[in-house]
Amino acid sequence: GVAFSDLDERQRGLTYDLLQASLSAKGLKITRDIMRLNETLAELTRRPEEYGEYLYWITVMGTPSATEPWGWQLDGHHLVINYFILRDQVVMTPTFMGSEPVHAAAGKYAGTTVMQDEQNKGLALIQALTPEQQKKAILQSAKTANNSLAQAFRDNLVLDYAGVRASELTGAQQKQLLAVIDEYVGNMPAGHAKVRMQEVEKHLSDTYFAWIG
Repeated sequence: GVAFSDLDERQRGLTYDLLQASLSAKGLKITRDIMRLNETLAELTRRPEEYGEYLYWITVMGTPSATEPWGWQLDGHHLVINYFILRDQVVMTPTFMGSEPVHAAAGKYAGTTVMQDEQNKGLALIQALTPEQQKKAILQSAKTANNSLAQAFRDNLVLDYAGVRASELTGAQQKQLLAVIDEYVGNMPAGHAKVRMQEVEKHLSDTYFAWIG
């Protein structure tokens, strides 16, 4: 695709308009804040050639259409969104959102913070599990290295399910699990997120929750 750093202000504005039309207000905010925190990382490491707010790439796949399939991709450090559209249907996967750091204590974007609700809801769920459930859910009690299993050069990788199965959770625990999932699905516009969450609930018994750390 084309890098944000190669776009002028007008073109960047149009790209942000595309993101705004595709994501919820929450989804747009976290997307922009991850990009801003990548600028913070550039300030901390003094490596602007490797990190920065505009070192992200946008790709449009196909021709935007009301009837034919098309989509776009946003790709960069700790931020990947694949967005597929066919008429009134939207699929926003695979998507990855993260950040390093998650909080800017100083610099151009001081005060910017991300991933707190995701963290807190996940922590609340793991703490709500019984000791027996935790034995299944906790894959590792410490995270001291890169745990990535699916990354570059791992095409067609098949991963087994891991963690505790939702069918083994109580009704209250399942509601907490749905709240964790909704935190991510909610990055889509409300209408599409509602449809997606209905699909999640339909297959909840076959859904697993795992924890590392």
